Amino acid sequence: MSKENAMNSGTVAADTGEPMRIYIFSSDASPGLRAFGGDLVGSQLPTRFKPWHATGTIAPSQNPPYNFPRHAIEAAIRDKGFQLWRLSKKADKN
Repeated sequence: MSKENAMNSGTVAADTGEPMRIYIFSSDASPGLRAFGGDLVGSQLPTRFKPWHATGTIAPSQNPPYNFPRHAIEAAIRDKGFQLWRLSKKADKN
């Protein structure tokens, strides 16, 4: 897939130096488990925690929630296709 096609299909393109759109997902299999992914369908998310549901989007101009470092999330998405994180017990009860 060309870089242009990858960008148009909503998948993560090669590192262009520009912030990417990040998608947020929640796992039905593991309550409190969340993930950041590079495409709307979560095609790279770990299957052992599926089904995954998209719960939000972080635009290139927005900061990620909970002060997570954008550069680390983007690096994980480029390298592994996703970044997992868990809600705290306190946040999970709300």
